[in-house]
Amino acid sequence: MEKENILGTEKIGKLIRKFSVPCIISLVVNSLYNIVDQIFIGWGVGYLGNGATNVVFPITVLCLAFALMFGDGSSAFLSLKLGEKKKEEAKRGVANGIIIAVIAAILFGVVIFALLPQLLNLFGCTDALRDYAIGYGSIIVIGLPFMMIGTTLNSIIRADGSPKYAMISMLTGAILNVILDPIFIFTFGMGVEGAAIATIISQFVTFIMNVLYLRKFKSVQIKKEDFKLELSLAGKICMLGISSFITQIAIVVVMAFENNLLGKYGAQSEYGAEIPITVIGIVMKISQILNSIIVGIAVGAQPIIGYNYGAGKYDRVKKALKIVLGISVIISTIAFILFQTIPDKLISIFGSGDELYMEFACLAFRIYLMLCISIGIQIPAGIFFQSIGKGIKSAFISLSRQILFLIPSMFILAELYGIHGFLYAGPVADGLAFVIATILLLTELRNLKKTNVISQTLSDNTATDNKLNKQIVITLSREYGSGGRYVAKLVAEKLGIKLYDKDFVIKVAEETGLSEEYIEQNEQKRTKLAPLNSGYYSEFNNSDELFAKESELIKEIADKESCIIIGRCADSILGDRDNVVKVFIYSTIENKIKRATTYYGLDKEKAEKEIVRIEKQRGNHYKYYTGKEWKDFKNYDICINSDALGVEKTADMICEIVRKKEASLV
Repeated sequence: MEKENILGTEKIGKLIRKFSVPCIISLVVNSLYNIVDQIFIGWGVGYLGNGATNVVFPITVLCLAFALMFGDGSSAFLSLKLGEKKKEEAKRGVANGIIIAVIAAILFGVVIFALLPQLLNLFGCTDALRDYAIGYGSIIVIGLPFMMIGTTLNSIIRADGSPKYAMISMLTGAILNVILDPIFIFTFGMGVEGAAIATIISQFVTFIMNVLYLRKFKSVQIKKEDFKLELSLAGKICMLGISSFITQIAIVVVMAFENNLLGKYGAQSEYGAEIPITVIGIVMKISQILNSIIVGIAVGAQPIIGYNYGAGKYDRVKKALKIVLGISVIISTIAFILFQTIPDKLISIFGSGDELYMEFACLAFRIYLMLCISIGIQIPAGIFFQSIGKGIKSAFISLSRQILFLIPSMFILAELYGIHGFLYAGPVADGLAFVIATILLLTELRNLKKTNVISQTLSDNTATDNKLNKQIVITLSREYGSGGRYVAKLVAEKLGIKLYDKDFVIKVAEETGLSEEYIEQNEQKRTKLAPLNSGYYSEFNNSDELFAKESELIKEIADKESCIIIGRCADSILGDRDNVVKVFIYSTIENKIKRATTYYGLDKEKAEKEIVRIEKQRGNHYKYYTGKEWKDFKNYDICINSDALGVEKTADMICEIVRKKEASLV
C-alpha cells in the first residue's frame, strides 16, 4: 500500500493556503488586464473611452471562452493520459489542443476584424462610443490570436507541473501592460489606441514565453511530427474543456443584454446611454476582482474536498468547506462595506466625470452590488458540487445567477422602473441564487455520512487451479442484466483462472485512498453532463484517477497471470496484446428485465429504466476513455447472445475459443 495522499492527512488550512494562493494570483492578474486599461483610459481619454472598452470587452471574453476550452481540455487530457501511462497519446492530445487553438485563433482574428462594426452593435455600442470602440477594437483584434494561443498554452503548462511558470508568464504580461499603458496614452498621446497597443504587446510577450516553454516540457517530449490534426481527438479535448467554455459564454451573453438594455433605458433617463454603459462595465470589472479571489479560494479547496469525499472522510470535507465559506464571506463582507461607503473613491480610480456620472456610479455600486456578500456562499457552493462530482447541481448554481435570474430580472425591472429598475436586477439575482445555493448545500451536507465508510471484504471467489498451458487474458464486457458476470464466473471456474471484478475495488481503494463504497458507486459510470464536473484548475478528478489506477492494475495483472477481467474498458486497454480474447455478452430487453426482476429485486418498470440508465452510463464511460462505441461488435473477438445458448453453453463456447487461441500462440 502506498503512503496516503497528503490531501487526506495534512492540515486543511495549510492545504488550502498551498493550493489557493497560486489560483488567486493567476485569476486576479487575469482580471487586472482590462482594469488597468480602463484606469489609464479614464484619466487620459475620459469616460467615453471606458465605455468603448466595455462594448469591445465581450469580444475578448468570447475568444477567451474558446481558448480556455482548448487549454483546459488539453490539460485534462494530458493529466488523464499520464495517469494511464500513455505518453504517446498524451503528447498527441497536447499537440492537437495547440493545433485547434492556432486554427481558431487565426479564424477568429480574421472574422472579428471583418465584422467588427456589426459585433460592436451587437454588444450595445452607441453613436457616441463608436469611434473610440472602432479605434480600440481594431487594434485589440490583432492581439486576440496571441491571447488565445497564450491562454491555451498557459493551461497546458500548469498541467505539465509548472504552475509557477504559468503564473509568471501571466504576471509578466500584466506588469508590462501597466508600464506601457501610460507611455502610449500620455507620453505618445495615442488615447484608446495606445491602450490597445500596450495590451497586444503584453499579450504577445506572454505568448512568446509560453511558446518557449514547449521546448522544456517535462511530462512528454513534443516533436514536430506530433502536430497532426485528429478530429476525434480534437473533439474529445473540446468536451473536456466545455465547462470553462460555458462559464465564459454565459458572461458574454449577460454583457450583450446588459449593454443593450443600459443603452436603451439609459437614453430615456437623465444619465444618457453612455454613462450607464461605462459605469456598469467598471462596476462589473471591480466586482470581478472579488469573484476572482473567492473562486481562487474555492478552487484551492477543490482537490482537497474531492479527495476526502471520495475517501469517505466527511469530517475533513465539512471542515474544508467551513474554512472556504468563512474566508469567502469575510472577504465579500469587506467588499460590501467598501462598495457602500466609498463608491465615489472607487469610481475615481478610473478617472473623473461630471455630476451625473458620479451620481450614477454611486447608485450602481450601492444598489447593483447590494447583496455581493451572497457571492461568498454561491461561488464556493458551485465549486463544492463540482468537487464531489455533482456537475448538474454545480452548473445550476453557477449559471442560475447569470442566466436564470439576472437576465429576466433586467428585462422586467428595467421595463417597469427604467434604469433604476435595471440596477435592482443585481441584488434580485444575487438573492435568488443565494437561496438556491444555500438550500442545495444544506441538503447535501445533511446527507453526508458522519463516519468514515467501513471497508468491506469483497472477493470474487474463483478457482485458481489454472488449466491453461499458456498465459491468456479474457476481457468480458456485458449488457446490464445479460447474465454476463455469471458467465464470467463459470468460465473462470472451468479454466481454473482468477476472475477480476470486485477485487478491483479493493485494490484501487488501497492505492488511491478512495473508499470502496465510493469506487463501487462511481466506477464505469459516466453521464452526458459529466464534462460539467471539470474543475477550473484541478488537473485530475476522482473519476479520472479511478480509471487511471484501474488501467494500471489491468496491465499489471495481464502481465503476470491468466485471468478474466470484467468491464473497465479492459478490451481497449489490452487491445494491442496477442494473448487477449475480447468477449461481449448481450441479451434481449425482455430477458434483461426478467433477470433484473429475478436477481436484483426490481419491479418490471423500474428494471427497464435501470437497464437503460446503466447501459447509457457504461456506453458514455467507454466512449469517453476509449473513443469507441461500447456496443460496436468490431471491438470484440466474439459477441454472444446469452439467451440463444444459455449461460452454461455460453461459458463453454468461450472456453473453447480460449483454448483455440492458446493453441495459436507461438
